[in-house]
Amino acid sequence: MNSNIPPVQDQVHVTQVKSTNVHVPTPKFFMPVFLTVIISTLIYIGFQLSADLSHVPALNLYSLILLATALFIALGFEFVNGFHDTANAVATVIYTNALSAPVAVMWAGFCNFLGVMVASGAVAYGIIALLPVELIMNVSSGAGFAMVFAMLIAAILWNLGTWFLGIPASSSHTLIGSILGVGIMNYLMHSGSGASGVDMDQVIKVGKALLFSPMIGFAFAAVLFLLVKKIFKKQLELFQPPEGNKPPPPLIRAILIFTCTGVSFAHGSNDGQKGMGLIMLILIGIVPLAYSLNKNLDSQHIQSFAQLSDQTAAVIYPNHNDIADEKARTVITQYIQTKEMTPEVVPALASLTDHLGERVGHYGDLKAIPEAEVSALRNDMYLSTTAFKRLDKADQLPAMSEAGKKTVKEYRSNLDSFLQYIPTWVKVAVALALGLGTMVGWKRIVVTVGERIGKNHMTYGQGMSAELVAMTTIAAADGFGMPVSTTHVLNSAVAGTMVANKSGLNFATVRTILSAWIFTLPATICLSGGLFWLFLQFV
Repeated sequence: MNSNIPPVQDQVHVTQVKSTNVHVPTPKFFMPVFLTVIISTLIYIGFQLSADLSHVPALNLYSLILLATALFIALGFEFVNGFHDTANAVATVIYTNALSAPVAVMWAGFCNFLGVMVASGAVAYGIIALLPVELIMNVSSGAGFAMVFAMLIAAILWNLGTWFLGIPASSSHTLIGSILGVGIMNYLMHSGSGASGVDMDQVIKVGKALLFSPMIGFAFAAVLFLLVKKIFKKQLELFQPPEGNKPPPPLIRAILIFTCTGVSFAHGSNDGQKGMGLIMLILIGIVPLAYSLNKNLDSQHIQSFAQLSDQTAAVIYPNHNDIADEKARTVITQYIQTKEMTPEVVPALASLTDHLGERVGHYGDLKAIPEAEVSALRNDMYLSTTAFKRLDKADQLPAMSEAGKKTVKEYRSNLDSFLQYIPTWVKVAVALALGLGTMVGWKRIVVTVGERIGKNHMTYGQGMSAELVAMTTIAAADGFGMPVSTTHVLNSAVAGTMVANKSGLNFATVRTILSAWIFTLPATICLSGGLFWLFLQFV
């Protein structure tokens, strides 16, 4: 695609005054507002947490300390994620002078907050599905806590290190590496007793999203920028670096603000869910009676589940024997761990499914389920939903009619509603941590994206193209329940516009960023695996 506009380095134009927008001081009202929001949110979280715990036996001091520490570390991960990843979203609007830096980061923080609040939870439980099944089912054990702490601390350490160096590495990449490290170490330590590592199918699915999203960002941003140059070839100012702190033309400014809003919102709805999933693991492990099952489900939903369980068992194996639950659990767990199909798997799943409906329907109200039974029910539900997912993906479910397929689908959806839920206060806590993180530590990453990826200052057209592609890519990934990296997508998009404009890449910076991307997985795998082994020595 041709353009009459020469590359930046070939243009002759007035000497530019270097933008100082990134160094605009923070308004005086920021700190009072900042503290007010924190205090108000903490009070709300405290009230909600107290209300949840009021219906369960009082926690001992050790459990309270463990709960507080785990929540602090989990929210710390999201806080670091905020000023590490979200900073990418504001780099373009700051360096094109579409918004002043303080306004941009506050607006991005608010949009992240909103994104988290409307998140579906699909990404959260997609991340959890990467973990070994036995650790998820025994998250209340010492090994379960060692797993959670190892993942979170490894992810935080790597994120802090790359942030300190101003390298826009991916928090999603970091967390997934931490999960892999725990899974691999768990397998190495306990493979002789039938322990699983990680769900490689899920890893491959997530890996594809992380691998292809930057390629999409690079290619689409380059193409879009060339289209913009073609369509707006007479508006030369779009393809010149900003003069001092001069804002872009009104239309371009509106588009830049819109895309910054979209990227920040999409980042909140996607990345925020990773913290939600880990917090739910913590809550389920420490206070299973309060958080193992979604107790907001009404009696009608419970009765519907009981009926669907009976119908589904009949659909997948009409003549199933009354297999003991313990036997069924063993068979299904072994199938999930090894993926080896045996004639026992479907009958065991049918029997467990039938019994699940009977057990839940017997109580009528989830709040009436005894403490000892809650964790057992959740584990059986988790086994059931995971087994159905694996069998369906491997095309190993028995042949059934369209009506039967519909029944099974309704059962699986109903079953997931018991397990895959996020309390509102958890969303608020994660949203606060992510939003505040954005407002606090944004500058290091913003400077790298805005000044160091390309040899020349970012133009208005480049900023608009990169942000628009990043927004649509991340939003699409969120819609499919796939975790992608805001950092990878946006940085690749910026690089794509630099190449398309022939304005040159700063290869020293690009090599540093690529090195961080490459080494993130092995570094976090080793770090989290080592921490997991270390923590196990003390539990």
